[in-house]
Amino acid sequence: MSSTATATSTKHPVGLYWLFAAEMWERFCYYGMRALLLLYLVKSLAMGDNLGFAVYGAYTALVYVMPVIGGRIADSILGSRLAVLFGGLLMAIGEFVIVGGSELLLFWGMAIIIVGNGLFKPNISTMVGKLYPDGDPRKDSGFTIFYIGINLGALLATTVCAEVGHIYGARYGFALAGIGMLLGIIVFQLGSKHYAHVSAPPSPETLHKPRFGPLSPFVAVVVGCLALIPVLYFLLRHTGIAGYVLLAVAVFVIGSLIVRGIKDGKVQLDKMFGFIILMLFNVVFWACFEQAGSSLTLFAERNVDRHVFGWEMGAATTQFFNPAYILLFGSLFSIMWVRLKLAGKDPSIPMKFGLGILQLGLGYLVILLAAPLAVEYQVPLWTLALLYMLHTTGELFLSPIGLSMVTKLVPKDMTATAMGAWFLSIAGANYAAGLLATLTGAEHEPAAGEVLDKAASLATYVDVYSNIGYVTVGVGLFLMVISPLVNKLFHGIR
Repeated sequence: MSSTATATSTKHPVGLYWLFAAEMWERFCYYGMRALLLLYLVKSLAMGDNLGFAVYGAYTALVYVMPVIGGRIADSILGSRLAVLFGGLLMAIGEFVIVGGSELLLFWGMAIIIVGNGLFKPNISTMVGKLYPDGDPRKDSGFTIFYIGINLGALLATTVCAEVGHIYGARYGFALAGIGMLLGIIVFQLGSKHYAHVSAPPSPETLHKPRFGPLSPFVAVVVGCLALIPVLYFLLRHTGIAGYVLLAVAVFVIGSLIVRGIKDGKVQLDKMFGFIILMLFNVVFWACFEQAGSSLTLFAERNVDRHVFGWEMGAATTQFFNPAYILLFGSLFSIMWVRLKLAGKDPSIPMKFGLGILQLGLGYLVILLAAPLAVEYQVPLWTLALLYMLHTTGELFLSPIGLSMVTKLVPKDMTATAMGAWFLSIAGANYAAGLLATLTGAEHEPAAGEVLDKAASLATYVDVYSNIGYVTVGVGLFLMVISPLVNKLFHGIR
């Protein structure tokens, strides 16, 4: 099988599987650290819930805003391969800095990881899209397979890293995440020949020649990325300012998409507006979905009975449900989209988004079924199992389809930039998720000898999560109703 399978082939390009493995280890790194982060902030570093939520929200938001810069760097200077390699190396370094164990090193390590992720994340996703010719019906299926790789890494992270952190201490979990990233770099480099044709620098002949005084474009990028690290450290320490930065970047990116659409004519402008509309609904989905690593983890810690056959699961480990369900359902969804497309019954992209948001809302309403069954103000573990199942099926209707949509709607010379814009919508969602989580927050973690008021805690979670459920169900139904109008903006792209 060649690395460039044709559009009529039923097989996927070989490069997809190498990218699958590299992304799996990168996600092991990211989700391993993320699974442990909030409990580390709230318990080990003794921050209150709300400050922990603010730092967590700012960190995860900045992780997703950096791809806006990383995509442009790859499009204009480095190309995808060098951007991914440099980004992966920075992520590994950041994890090992955190292992130092102090609050100071945690914030510096997070800043380094943010820069690394910004280079890695949009460019490896863009490479997957470029492996397929225009109009290739395998593209959605290919992205769903790639998405399984993401969640295999997340599953390993939320079981292995989370339990290692729970039993031996968070620092050991962070170290394990760093080792996983090093494995990802090695795998990516070993498979490089299979995607060399879609990952080269735009001007390889000038990449290492002096251009900015004595600095070559390559060295200038390295220096610029390193200079961003203290800026990100400052933003993590001042989370309110990070919100304004996100807003400013969003205005700039949306403006650039509209300007490009105007330049390319009415059809492309319509596509850009359709893209922007779904970006806004994407924010709603992920702001609610991303409670998983924040308020839902503290909910698991305080008000969920986590005993399974005499063994108590760590609170962070409850995050494993989502990637486990992706692995159970991902292949089925991949097959389903292909068969629906061949039968001419494939729902439009906006309809898929609406159905995804609807299922997310239904997941939160599970708490209304579970609360009356609580024993000593602890709901059974199946509460999270069912909640995460509905969140996962919603995610499979939205997330891989969104990644594929980006590569279909924009001109090829700005795909990495547009992928960065897509991740920017997730950045805004993560920041909003931090604010949303504060609705459940306590002012402080109970001190030694102090008893948590579990009755009040459970009542708060039931109230907040049920309201989130009602609102998101309404948003999903609204998008389903208007989906034919939004779909017209795509001019036949499905």
